[in-house]
Amino acid sequence: MSLDPVAVQSLVRGALDEDLGGGRDITTEALVPPEARARGLIVAREPFVVAGLPLAREVFRQLDAGLIWTAVDEGAEAAAGDTIASVEGAARPILTGERTALNFLQRLCGIATQARIASKEVEGTGAVVLDTRKTTPMLRAAEKHAVAIGGASNHRMGLHDAVLIKDNHVALAGGVGRAMALAREAGLRPGDIEIEVSDLREVGEALEAGAGRILLDNVTPEEAREAVRMVAGRAIVECSGGLRPGFLRPYALAGADYLSLGWLTHSARAADISMEVQPIR
Repeated sequence: MSLDPVAVQSLVRGALDEDLGGGRDITTEALVPPEARARGLIVAREPFVVAGLPLAREVFRQLDAGLIWTAVDEGAEAAAGDTIASVEGAARPILTGERTALNFLQRLCGIATQARIASKEVEGTGAVVLDTRKTTPMLRAAEKHAVAIGGASNHRMGLHDAVLIKDNHVALAGGVGRAMALAREAGLRPGDIEIEVSDLREVGEALEAGAGRILLDNVTPEEAREAVRMVAGRAIVECSGGLRPGFLRPYALAGADYLSLGWLTHSARAADISMEVQPIR
């Protein structure tokens, strides 16, 4: 998914307000004269997939629209020591924006990197790696952007754009069949409904009710294979629950259509990135 420019502006404005407290960068103002000029090089300290450059650029634009920004492409693969972006001009806004820009980049590059690793792990199987709603509050669009940049795919954006009956819905409804019946009574088409199941009995109930997509939660690869055999193409099969890179291929080979990983957005390690600031005389 692409980042909405208006949303980027709003997100960056909030992040800068958080750091500046609506006030000033008192350290930089005390040490750096207004006329000082500098060049900031954003450098990879380890290999990763680049994501989040529009946010980093917007940080510096909001602080000083006259700064000159250059960067590699989103989705590029950086090696340790590579300069992925540079910003040049007045020194004060470069120093003020350094941490906020790096925070965005470190988080999103880390997610994009793991998304690429996960996608490559299932290459050739037909399975697709998805993200989930397990995202940082207010950063969902940015984190899902990073997932897509890394080569994986986005699941639903939120509660508003797809039907997913989870285990707690099933518990409150009184079972898989009853949950599907209530969804149909509410005007939802069975083929548009995804429902979470925990065993083969519930797979059968979901199939009988006409579910279009079945989410196998916390199953083994062997259980996934048996469920796929049972479904026999009558519904889309998705596996989820504790999945992470390095453990995906057995589920893909079991025949699952999708593998959804909350891990991508709640546990991916931040990439190691720094800024080297050079004075311009």
